[in-house]
This record gives sequence, C-alpha cells and structure tokens, in this order.
Amino acid sequence: MNRIKVVSEVAELVPILRAVDTEVKSEVFKEVSTGWKTAREIEEKFGASGADALRFFEKMKLVETKWQTGPTASPEKAYHAFYSSFHINATAPVPEISDVLHAAMMSEEAYAVIETKIFEMVGTEGKFSGDVADALKVTQTKLKALVKRSPRLDFRGHRIIRFED
Repeated sequence: MNRIKVVSEVAELVPILRAVDTEVKSEVFKEVSTGWKTAREIEEKFGASGADALRFFEKMKLVETKWQTGPTASPEKAYHAFYSSFHINATAPVPEISDVLHAAMMSEEAYAVIETKIFEMVGTEGKFSGDVADALKVTQTKLKALVKRSPRLDFRGHRIIRFED
C-alpha cells in the first residue's frame, strides 16, 4: 500500500530530519522500508541503537507495527515504514523555520538539557504547552519542534505529556 505523508506544518519536518540524523537510524529506516522486520532482527543487525531507532520511529508514527509469529513460535512485534513517500508543502516565516531547524539540528548535549527541563516541567500529569513555552522563553513553534524531536515527550492536544511505549 502506498501512503504519502503530507507535511504542511514546519514542525513536522523535525521527525523526518531526525529519522536519518545518524547512520544507524538511516540504515534501520531503509530496512523497515523494504519489508517487515522484527525488533529482534534489527537489534541483531544494529545493536541496541537499532532498537532505540525503532522506538523513535514508532513514537514519530513513521512505522506501523504488527504481531507475527517468529522462529521461537512466540509472537514478536514487527515494524514496517508507514509511508512510502513524503510530500512537503510548508510555508513559514524565516523566524519559524529557523526555530524548527535549530531544534532539529542542535547537538545532542544541548538538546538533552532542554529535553530534561521539559520532561521535569510536565511531570506525570502533563502541562499546557503555552505555560511551558513561557517558562522556557521560546515560541510555540520552537517548543513544538523540540517536543517532536524527543522520544520521551509528546503532544496530546495542547498539553505536553511524557510519552509511554
């Protein structure tokens, strides 16, 4: 089945850019684009970072999953790329696209500091995104891009919550 991911909001570029920001993620994404692969198969081929990549893709809704019986006869979760192509049609003012690209491309160390702040700020109950943006002194667009980058955070409506597998 051919599914096309239509990107019309600039913050939606972050998951696509982050899906291929390392060699392992890029190779894992290619693997799941060619067919169904189990987490065990990916982990055997790419190690723990391959399994982390799968979790990231699942959170970003870039892969679909199904349960299939493996060689051990017990059900295993298998992954396949959800989209066969991307259609990017987004217009944004320069400050917004700058915020999004900065969030997507900042170093892991710098991002980890911000992600931890947001993670602690939202707690177990979640928090209204406007309050988080005000506390961090960032725009809503930048906050959305920062949350889209995180494998530990997600949006539910206008609230930021901790993401659970």
